[in-house]
Amino acid sequence: MRFQRLAPLGLVLLLALAAPASAEKMSYLDNGSIKIGVDLDLGGTITYLADSKSGENLINSHDLGRQVQQSYYSGPHPFGNAHPGWKGWPWNPIGSGDVYGHPSRLVEHSNDGRTLFVRAIPMQWALDNVPGDCTFETRIGLEGRAARVRCRLDNHRADTTQYPAMDQELPAVYTVGKLYKLFTYDGPAPFTGGKLSRIENAGPPWATWKGTENWAALVGDDGRGLGVVHPGVYSFTGGFHDRPGRGGPKDNPTGYIAPVRKEVLDHNIVYEYEYDLVLDTLDAIRAHAVARKAPDPRPDYRFARDRQHWIYVDAADAGFPIEGHLTIRPGRKDPQMIGPEQHWPADSVPRLHIRAAYARPARAEVFWAEPGRGFSGDRRVAFDAIPDGAFHTYEVDLAAHPNYRGTIAGLRFDPTGSGAEGEEVRVEFISWKAE
Repeated sequence: MRFQRLAPLGLVLLLALAAPASAEKMSYLDNGSIKIGVDLDLGGTITYLADSKSGENLINSHDLGRQVQQSYYSGPHPFGNAHPGWKGWPWNPIGSGDVYGHPSRLVEHSNDGRTLFVRAIPMQWALDNVPGDCTFETRIGLEGRAARVRCRLDNHRADTTQYPAMDQELPAVYTVGKLYKLFTYDGPAPFTGGKLSRIENAGPPWATWKGTENWAALVGDDGRGLGVVHPGVYSFTGGFHDRPGRGGPKDNPTGYIAPVRKEVLDHNIVYEYEYDLVLDTLDAIRAHAVARKAPDPRPDYRFARDRQHWIYVDAADAGFPIEGHLTIRPGRKDPQMIGPEQHWPADSVPRLHIRAAYARPARAEVFWAEPGRGFSGDRRVAFDAIPDGAFHTYEVDLAAHPNYRGTIAGLRFDPTGSGAEGEEVRVEFISWKAE
């Protein structure tokens, strides 16, 4: 989905009247270069980020849908009795509060001067005073001009349905109107110093793009601003809303960036991720992203404890917790496992190894994507599974295919052509390594 958590014009007055008192109960970290702060009355959401000397806050908090915060999406879709301005909105707990102005509730906070930690019960964004059936944790530390933020979602939903994967904001970042120039690198040769791109957008609806160096930044006329770096994430959404170049933390003009990845969020999942907020020049933000890039881009997905960001089409798995392998339950039409976007040179992965167990005969297929192009029948290799119920490692010769060339952007694994009642396929790993 495309995120549009900005109030329609008719709701501006409502939000102003419902907003919490202006006095803020804050907790800060300051390393002499940058200073970051969370509002303890808004569930510990990040509402302040500034240069330590200037003290100029660059985070927008015009309403409770902004700030820098965790935000997750799952079914059902629609969920509950949503506000008229958000009809059809799905399950969506967020860190600050709801559209009616009810703040999230802090349940734990600590700050030793080096690490700031909060745990909170979030609110369902589109509903009226409905707490999320989950908890959020945020752990923050400072390193030079960057804040490293670790996030955790603990679900405890009564609804045990495994809903299809949805886009997640990882995280949602809103800046003041001074930072209105949105830059990224979206080219085919990441981490080689190629020309940056400016994303021109007046949203919502927001722009979407591929940040092939895993970052984007909003800067002002002086080329300084806030970068969001999420290693391993290639999809982004964002833009600018209202009049550019003006407005403070409580004003309507705002920039927006969110790294986005599709995930299945089980009713009882523990889901964690990490990102950096970098307060610096555009060149320094990019250099930080380069330093944070994955040391080995080749595919190595081990399903010992989680899905490794794989999602499903016409299939599901046995759910969380995952213990040693995925147990895939294929659908009847065209069951698919789709891996996360991840770029590597084809010649660095000539063969793919899949360790799986089958109880029935099946013909499996491996597909690969190219940057800007999805999966297709002219980029696939098939193999026959051994139906004895035991784990076997299947070696798939990708290099022998004439279309396996250049940069590869991701994998799809179809474990079988169609599923039967009660059929399961267990998958332990999908990797360039044989073991």
